[in-house]
Formats: sequence, C-alpha cells, structure tokens
Amino acid sequence: MTTSPSPIANPSVSGNWPSWVTPELVAGRTLSFSELRTAGNWTFWLESRPDEQGRSVITGRNPDGKIHDLIPPGYSVGTRVHEYGGGAWNVRLKKGVPQVVFSDRKRGGVWFSDGTIATQWAEAGDIPEHRYADLTFDPISDAVFCVRETHGEGVPVAALVHVQADGRETVLVEGADFYAAPRPSPDGSFLAWFSWNDPAMPWTVTTLCVAPFDRTTGTFGPVTNLSGPEPYSIIEPCWSPDGTLYATSDSSGRWTPIRFSYDETGWNPYSLDGANAEIGLPHWVFGQRSMAPLPGNRLLALGIRHGLNHVLLEDNGVWTELTLGTPVNVPEPLGNGQFAWIDAPTDAPAAIAFGRPGEACDRFRNSVTLPPGVTKADIATPTPLTFPTTNGVEAHALFYAPASSTSALREGEKPPLVVMAHGGPTGRANPSFAFKVQWWTSRGFAVLDVNYRGSTGFGRAYREALDRQWGVADIEDCLAGVKAVLDRGLADPARCVIRGSSAGGLTVLGALAQSDLFAAGTSLYGVTDLRALAEETHKFEARYLDGLIGPYPEDEAVYLKRSPITQAGGISVPVLFLHGGADKVVPLSQAESMRTKLEHSALHVYPEEAHGFRARETIEDALQRELAFYQQVFNS
Repeated sequence: MTTSPSPIANPSVSGNWPSWVTPELVAGRTLSFSELRTAGNWTFWLESRPDEQGRSVITGRNPDGKIHDLIPPGYSVGTRVHEYGGGAWNVRLKKGVPQVVFSDRKRGGVWFSDGTIATQWAEAGDIPEHRYADLTFDPISDAVFCVRETHGEGVPVAALVHVQADGRETVLVEGADFYAAPRPSPDGSFLAWFSWNDPAMPWTVTTLCVAPFDRTTGTFGPVTNLSGPEPYSIIEPCWSPDGTLYATSDSSGRWTPIRFSYDETGWNPYSLDGANAEIGLPHWVFGQRSMAPLPGNRLLALGIRHGLNHVLLEDNGVWTELTLGTPVNVPEPLGNGQFAWIDAPTDAPAAIAFGRPGEACDRFRNSVTLPPGVTKADIATPTPLTFPTTNGVEAHALFYAPASSTSALREGEKPPLVVMAHGGPTGRANPSFAFKVQWWTSRGFAVLDVNYRGSTGFGRAYREALDRQWGVADIEDCLAGVKAVLDRGLADPARCVIRGSSAGGLTVLGALAQSDLFAAGTSLYGVTDLRALAEETHKFEARYLDGLIGPYPEDEAVYLKRSPITQAGGISVPVLFLHGGADKVVPLSQAESMRTKLEHSALHVYPEEAHGFRARETIEDALQRELAFYQQVFNS
C-alpha cells in the first residue's frame, strides 16, 4: 500500500463513488487465514483459496522462509462436526519434517500426509457416518486424539476417541451431548477436555475434566472434574511445556485464565486475575486458541477489552501488555524467541507475520495485494462508539466513515448508512480490516457494525443480557445505534439500510418491522421462523433457543411473536434475500416462506451453497446484487 499524496477529491453522489474494491478482488484473489500453529521454527496455518473453489490447505513456512503446501492437490481440509467445523487438522515435526493429520471436507475421515501422499487413518463411513474434529497428535505414538460425531438414525452421538495409524479407534469417553478440545499433556500421561449437555451452550455451562491415560489398555484412570461447584463456562484447556494445565473460566464475570498445578493432593487451581480483559472466545468452532503457555510459568494471551484485541503477558502474577502487531489469534512461540500470528490491522488486509515484542513485525504472506495507487485515505478504519440503549444500559458499535482519495461528499451531503448485524448472535463485530466493510465505505457509504447485547468481548453479563431477549435487545441496540449516528450528523436519515447473515437476518427483519429508520434491508441466509428453526436445526444449536427465547414448545407464543414471519405485515420497505440451497443450519424454506409474505422483496438462491457463501462466483454475485439493490432503492 502506498502513502503518496492523493489527488484532489471530487464531490460525487455518495453510494456511487468509483471504488478500488472490485468483486474480483474480494472474492477471487483474497486468501483467508485461520488456526495458526508453530513447531520449532516452522509456522503453519490453514489457508482458504477462493480461486481453488474455496479449497482449504495446510500451509507451512520452513525456517529458511520457503512456503509449502502440506497436503496433496485434490484434498481440502474441513469437517462438519457441529456443522460449523474447525480444528480439522494438526501438525507435528518428526526429525525436522512436518507431518499433518486432517479431515477432508468432502471425503471426511482422518488422513495423514507428509505433503506428497495422503494416507487414510479412519474412514468416514456411510451409515453410520463418522465425522472428526479437534484433531491432536498423541505426543508419543502415531495416533491422534479427536472428537468423533456419529450420524446414523436419530440424534448424532459425540465421543472422544483415540485413532491409530492402522485405523483402530478406541472410544475414551462418551455420554455427554458434546465434547471439545482433547489435549494431551506433553508427556502423554494425561488428557484434558471439556464437555457440555443440552440445553447449555459452551459459553454458558461446561465441564472441564482431566484424567490419566493408560496406554496399555487405552483407557482412562480416575476422571477429575476441574470445573468447580458453580455452573460456568470453562474452556480451552492447554498445557505448558513443563506440564502445567491452563484453562479459561468466566466464573469471575469474564473469561479469565486459570492455572492448575498437580501434586500429591491433586489439581490445584489458581486464577490469573488482573488482565482487565476477556481472554476466551465462544466455542462456535473447534481449534480456537486464546492462550499460549510459555516456559518459565508464563502465559501469553489474546484479550478483548472494549471490543478490541490486546496481546497480554502474565509473568509471576503480573499482567503486562505487549506491542506485537495486531493479531486475531494469540501469537504462538517459535524456537528462535520470536512469535508468529495472523496479523489483521484495521487499515490493511490480513497477513501471516512474525516478530518480537516492541519490534516491527515481518508480514510475509499477504491475504491479498491491494491495487496500485491505493492509499491510506482509501481505507476506512473503525471508531468505537458507545451509546445509550433501553433499560438504562449502554451498547457498543464500530463506526466507519466513507473513505476515498478521489471522491468526496458534496457540500452539505451526508452519506448513506449500512448497518451490520453480526451472526451468532453470540458473535462479535471485529475491528480488523474486512472487505465486507471496505466494499461499502469505498463507494461512499458509512458503516455501523453493531456489538449489540449478547456480543462477545464485553464480559458474561453483557452476553447474558440477550438471554430470553433475542429479537428484542439486539433490535433495540441496532435502532439505538442508528439514532446515535444520526444525532451526530454522520449519515443521511433517508438512506439507511440494514444487512445481516444467519442470526443477524432475524435482527434485520425485526428492525425493519419495528421501525421506519431504514429504506431497505438484506437477509443473507437469515432466520425468519423461530419455530421452524427450533424444529429443524442441527444438534449443536437444537437447544440454543432455550436461552435466547425460552424452552420450546412451552414458550411457543414467544417464538411466534419474535419471528419475523409473524411480523411481516410491519415491513413496508424492499427486502433482498440471499440464501444457499444446501443450507442445513437455516433451511432455504425459511427465506422462501418470508418472501411470499412481503410485497417488495426478492429472493436469489445459490443452489450449491450451504450456510455461509464460499464459492468465488457466489461471493461476487452476492456483493453486486446487494449493491445494485440499494442503489435502485435510493434512486426510486
């Protein structure tokens, strides 16, 4: 990105500015990075490539700086455990050579690869079908610990299993509704994991366990419950090099690390308070890491404070903040004293980076190269916004003003506003650079990305403020955010639109029905019928609505009242529905039913897409279709 002087900006109608953010740039050439790991002086990450039909590849950088694909062509890393997947691979160094295990997105099963040949360790099967996630190498054998989800007739069954290279599987523990994060101690003598049961979600109540692993029998010794007497969320077990166990618990009101030391009396917990940040993420997907134990009884963590990421170091009971790039994952230690992370600043696309605290980092693998001539003036950056909402509380959002080095608002003009309602709804508006924001701001739109009540990063109480209030508090906060922006004179009140995906689609449609603030709205694979969702959705979220709405069918009246399809009569503005024909999380029927009730609506279906769009052609078409929709609304 250059920082050369910009030409004089020309006034033009906002929402129609010429933009450097093309559909091809967003969908075709942008790599997506996740789940970074390190071993020795190697750095590994999962890389999704839109120009390879969204193929996900385990990629590694060796100590000499060369980048390698570690799975053969024709394979793509992924799993459908809990439908959202994650944690579908793991890596180790053996005599300095990386070896990986992974689940293939289409074939399923467990595969082993040295980068050239993939060998199957476990088959997916047909009926029953086995799905695998949270793969973790056994530190002392050719085997992996993982979560297995068995799909046959009835409700899928979860278990922790030990899979060996010859395909033998040993069930280690079963009986809970859900399992996650099987993590062996460095010497392989213990295994830690967490689990939960319906109607709890992993961010409400979990159980953390640890047990000795008997390799002669392939079974556990006595299992110790480390959760404590009160029901809280305790997640992300991980081990230090010396065998100390860590986890993070929100018993204090926000996720806070706990250190467990082991002696003849058992496992002794010590809470690492004082970070003044939330260290932990809601377990929507496997493989998330907020902590990296270091030698010397130190802990590196990624903390969220007021919705923004911070790198924190705990050493001998004292927390300090480190300057270490702008990571979206906890930086992972390399063998040379450096750290590696996915760097995601507010003003540049993501990259894989490494460096030392307090020093400039080396960004060596960029997700995309920006076009020549793009300057910092062309990139919108977020301003945190706090505003009053109902019941005397405050809500939060990120505001982005339009940004261009070649266009400007006309005298007295205020820009159109795109309001974003994130999914989850236990999700989060992330401040990192994202084309989903720049697509709009580069064209002269302002953007308000709302962290409504229920969002992550503001503590347990803020998360729980959405309990029994989904379809109420989230909508109130979006409306209050818009009013705050309009009161500050930051947007055109006649050109406000709202968009959201999945759970955010319910918020969008409810906001359209309950206010006259918006000229239009877009629902991307969004929820429209809560009763149908409760009856049709997959196992992981089957009881999620118990906490967000109430138990079903006992509270059926509330489900009806909160459902957008019941409120359709209150929507008088145009609505665009974009949905995948293969969506198993929010079935296409939800969008189809809602569309028939709205006079000014349009539905476009992408037949091969599931929940969330992945194909390059789909992403390009959806972006252009939504932009044209708003422009038509504004000009009508």
